[in-house]
Amino acid sequence: MTMPNARPDAAPQGSHQWILTLELPGRAAATEYGTWNPDPGATRHDVFVAIRQHVTNRFPELERATVAFFALEPNQL
Repeated sequence: MTMPNARPDAAPQGSHQWILTLELPGRAAATEYGTWNPDPGATRHDVFVAIRQHVTNRFPELERATVAFFALEPNQL
């Protein structure tokens, strides 16, 4: 079944959608999001650590930041 607003040229998405906000209070914050395909047998913690590393690789200044928000949900309606 094709969705009415689906783009035929859209890139494939991961099995899970994530959102992560990291904050250095009063100094910096970043909210990133995307999709992820966890490795077979991966735990939620494994995915959290991998995603946090992914974000801090992009924003090294947030390596010591506090996690203000994290969500990981199946990417299917």
